[in-house]
Amino acid sequence: MQSELTLNRENRMFVRLIISSLAVGITAWLMDSVKIEPWWAIVLVAIVMGLVNAIVRPVVKFFSLPLTVLTLGLFTFVINALMVLLCAFLLGDHFQVDGFVSALVFSVIVSVVSWLIGIFAK
Repeated sequence: MQSELTLNRENRMFVRLIISSLAVGITAWLMDSVKIEPWWAIVLVAIVMGLVNAIVRPVVKFFSLPLTVLTLGLFTFVINALMVLLCAFLLGDHFQVDGFVSALVFSVIVSVVSWLIGIFAK
């Protein structure tokens, strides 16, 4: 028997989208070098980031595995920043990131905020 608090697959995806959107929105609000306009584009950024991380990121991580091993995993931060820049490129005027360092900081903050929100959402 399934309890009421157990989420099915569709609901988990929706909750994950809300958590990602909140993390993206909070991070964009904290950083002057990241612009998301209009406000509804926050959800669009979260969706595109999810798709990029599901499709492109595994391929990039596979081909950069020797460099990731050589840098003891620190190259993963570079990959995350590149995925943020790819999202900014794909979304054009809706999502603007000022540069690589801003993308790097954005990816780290989004990860931390998503993790914190995920802890409290359980």
